[in-house]
Amino acid sequence: MNDLGRILILLGGALLLVGAAVLVFGRFNLPIGRLPGDFVHRGKNSVFYFPLATSILLSIVLSVLLYVIGRFRH
Repeated sequence: MNDLGRILILLGGALLLVGAAVLVFGRFNLPIGRLPGDFVHRGKNSVFYFPLATSILLSIVLSVLLYVIGRFRH
């Protein structure tokens, strides 16, 4: 049961960090989510949004960050 508690605390902390990052990005008007390569299709009664470029950028940043963290842990 202790392991479940630790996992929930870590997930809560991660959500807190992600939320803070979203607020910071919003305040500085960074174009996260509106990059070239993010597809938006506006239909008559619907909108389809596919953030391809944002997903790739986020993947690269997280990969580099986790690589650096992994190098310092060993």
